[in-house]
Amino acid sequence: MNMPVIDYGERLRLGVMVPSGNVIAEPQIHAMLPAGVVAYITRLELRGSSEAELIEMSRHVETGAKILADAQVGVVVFHCTAVSTFSAQMGQEIQHRIEQASGLPAFSTSEAIVSALRALKAKKIVLLTPYIDEVNVRECAFLKHHGFEVIAQMGLGVNTNAEMGKLPEQVWVDQALKLQDPQADAYFISCTAVRSAEAIERIEALLDRPVITSNQAMVWFGLRKYGIDDHAQGYGRLFNLQDV
Repeated sequence: MNMPVIDYGERLRLGVMVPSGNVIAEPQIHAMLPAGVVAYITRLELRGSSEAELIEMSRHVETGAKILADAQVGVVVFHCTAVSTFSAQMGQEIQHRIEQASGLPAFSTSEAIVSALRALKAKKIVLLTPYIDEVNVRECAFLKHHGFEVIAQMGLGVNTNAEMGKLPEQVWVDQALKLQDPQADAYFISCTAVRSAEAIERIEALLDRPVITSNQAMVWFGLRKYGIDDHAQGYGRLFNLQDV
């Protein structure tokens, strides 16, 4: 009789806060993690992407951090792109608040994205998002602040996590092809709530450029920052890089 093998995260437990309306991040994160690493997830209320809703989510990070600390995770991740890139300082402020509340190391999606682009030596970026215009404007400003040039960008004008999660992966392939630019160093599909993971290697093969996504960048950063150099296969060139 074969005994079942259950992965309890003996190498690393990632404690992750995601928006309450997001049904995409968890499946993608679990698929990308190697054996011995497990994501323990909690939710903070966020369904839409208005400025008021994004700010409201950020107000509750201490509660989420304390809950995840109860699970004895190794690190706490605030995992929402639109909130953590809301301003140049937002991600760092959230990280500090989490660390103060939980007594654990922390990082945000925005830090992972910046680190991934820098590791890829990407300066000129094509930005693809499901967002409404005001979120795209803030994200472009965030990337510019960190030294990246957004040479082309598009948002699909979708407001809620529920709608974002229904977009098929082909949308991202089509939009990348539409905005392809020989000057681009990388293509960034922003948002933790979209089916972008399946499109990463398809776009890389078509355009011969690295592709990063919010969920992929977070997983890569979490693994590399905490000394884990292996990974699941099929999620792009970023995972070939060992150093954050």
